[in-house]
Amino acid sequence: MNTSRIFSLTALATTACCCAGAQAQKPRKEAPRDARPNVLLICADDLGWSDIGCYGSEVQTPNLDRLAAEGIRFTAFHNTSKSFPSRSCLLTGLYAQQNGYFKNARAPLQNCVTLGEYMKSAGYITLWSGKHHGAENPRTRGFDHYYGLRDGACNYFNPGCQRDGEGVPAQKVKNRFWCVEKQTYAPFTPKEKDFYTTDYFTKYALRWLDEYKDADRPFFLYLAYNAPHDPLMAWPEDIAKYKGRYRDGYEAIRRERYRRQLDMGLIDGRFRLSEPIFEPWASLSPERRAEEERKMEVYAAMIDRMDQGIGKVIDKLKEQGKYDNTIIIFVSDNGASAEVVDLKGSYGEIGTMTNWTSLGGNWANVANTPFRFYKNYSYEGGIAAPMIVTWPRGLAKPGTVTGHVGHFIDIMPTFVEIAGVPYPEEYGGHRVLPCEGESFLPVIRGEETGRRKPIFWEWQYGQAVREGRWKIVKHGLDNPWSLYDMEADPTETRDLAAEQPDRVKRMGEMFDAWKKRVSITKAVDKPKNL
Repeated sequence: MNTSRIFSLTALATTACCCAGAQAQKPRKEAPRDARPNVLLICADDLGWSDIGCYGSEVQTPNLDRLAAEGIRFTAFHNTSKSFPSRSCLLTGLYAQQNGYFKNARAPLQNCVTLGEYMKSAGYITLWSGKHHGAENPRTRGFDHYYGLRDGACNYFNPGCQRDGEGVPAQKVKNRFWCVEKQTYAPFTPKEKDFYTTDYFTKYALRWLDEYKDADRPFFLYLAYNAPHDPLMAWPEDIAKYKGRYRDGYEAIRRERYRRQLDMGLIDGRFRLSEPIFEPWASLSPERRAEEERKMEVYAAMIDRMDQGIGKVIDKLKEQGKYDNTIIIFVSDNGASAEVVDLKGSYGEIGTMTNWTSLGGNWANVANTPFRFYKNYSYEGGIAAPMIVTWPRGLAKPGTVTGHVGHFIDIMPTFVEIAGVPYPEEYGGHRVLPCEGESFLPVIRGEETGRRKPIFWEWQYGQAVREGRWKIVKHGLDNPWSLYDMEADPTETRDLAAEQPDRVKRMGEMFDAWKKRVSITKAVDKPKNL
């Protein structure tokens, strides 16, 4: 361990001294095993709020459903509505405006310590498999191992160049960054013909769990899938499971999901089904309907395959006897996406390596049932994240649903409370801004404390503030604020701005003050190359 890069571990040192005193009284052959919980953080990409079974979906996700049955489902947890700022908030506990990822992800994260750096310094083994939408190899930011896509999106079957005997892989950007441990490739052309990003992210996670199965330290594993972000690509056997399932179209699937959400007690009557913004299914030509069916079949298959991978990781933890003392957190980085990539030169059937197809706005509206809009909006359809947390040894009320209001900035302070080591004021020679979020560990322990701080959003044309039960939001920087009572109207169907102009004015001023405070144009101190 490089002590020059580690902040003061007073609490950890105190624990070590206590252990040493106990050993002096009764000699032991082995050092005591660290009893702190392992942490498994799983992040999906562009997954809609209703896209998994335990949130109302028809997609087969038995492993996530089992986690929900044994854990807690959150109905008011939030991301930023866009991948790279969301993931930067998750990694740092800061708003994207503070860590340098507000407008793009082309520079090192600044003003922060990452989850990898903090957890490693606290004595954890740090592992990351999957997507990092950022500029740095995670091996330089505190992770002992990294394998994955260091970019925004890629071909699932072949992120690189054409291989012998195969078609040309559809690529929006030719040279995607990919990392295998310390080595970065652009392009990355896997030799393995069974390559599929979801499967290989799972495979590396399982490999590391085996490597450290006898370690006397807990692990932190960040499993960051790129599914179901476009391009829509999946294995034929997974697509076949959903053949014909979407023949009845948008309206029917949305109604079914909403009914299931009510029946399972995920939501209640306050969650009114928002007005649809998709085209009437009957208005589509037979050819369009067939294409739309196929898109959703492939999209469902991608989620299905991700759930299969999660199941393998859970089985591994149980096999190693570590499941009961592992905190598992599952989230999505933004709402389902209406963005459409029209890629010239893409060919072949939707779902295959040579065809880049996007889900589109119609199905994205369904995927975010019962909310309005989708990715890139600060309405709930863009920022509401399905979140499941389970921890057999420490969870107070398994199988429950909570309306606790949270945000990705809350993940770092939760980890700090789990690890039990002080959050640093500086790291690697540069100062670190204080965490913006609040730990949700009390919620896991059954202590519904409520939120103390307001939450703010700004991405592209969307802005919002949540204070207690109230939320102001707009899309379009010159548009007026809308106001919603999120306790009475969590799907934002009744705008109260005209009835409460004073509240809107005050909350708008709160946003302006926040924006001024967090708009840091340069690092607090220039970060060193860690």
